Amino acid sequence: MPWYGYSKQDRKAASREPITAKLVANLLTAAGADRILTLDLHASQIQGFFDIPCDNLYAMPILAKHFQRMNLKNFVVVAPDEGGVKINSKLASKLHLPFVIISKKRSYELEGHDKVQEAIILGNVRGKDVIMMDDMIMTGGTLIAAVKTLKQSGAKKIYLSFTHGDFAGPAFERMEDPDIEEVIVTNSIKFKQIKKIKTVSIAPLLAEAIRRIHCGESVSSLFD
Repeated sequence: MPWYGYSKQDRKAASREPITAKLVANLLTAAGADRILTLDLHASQIQGFFDIPCDNLYAMPILAKHFQRMNLKNFVVVAPDEGGVKINSKLASKLHLPFVIISKKRSYELEGHDKVQEAIILGNVRGKDVIMMDDMIMTGGTLIAAVKTLKQSGAKKIYLSFTHGDFAGPAFERMEDPDIEEVIVTNSIKFKQIKKIKTVSIAPLLAEAIRRIHCGESVSSLFD
């Protein structure tokens, strides 16, 4: 399963909300699955929702190869929020680039889970080109807010990268924003292609993982 549906619904953020990510895990097990192979779960602890083995691979190394072909002399890697610190810090380490964090104060009202009240940049982006990675994009509202914050702080070109292109609502229109230089997304989900989006295939990664599982070989190295 390159894309694990309902992965964002992994906890109760408000009264009476369902934990649908657990329900999907139960449904897959009840349907007869004996092992799950997936990619970039929204929260790693979802692996614990399964009573069967679950391998959660990462697309970051594949996406990093795209950036390694660029001239990275004046770049920084930025985590769009606290939840993106782990993946972006690993990307920064792999690309040998400085690392910056956008700290966000959010409103968790029932009708506005993703509304950002305040954003603070922890680091320097002035005069720098930016790479910002996240596990998925939906409407893109908070990311556009992050892009505007970076621009106001003096950032130059901004590159966005996602594992899952779960584009919804005005997301495509927002990706056409002139402040965004390029968007790099894997093909874990089929979506409409627009000029600014470049797609990276995850097929070789999943194929190798399936081969190793079928042959009883270790998949540990694929997590790096």
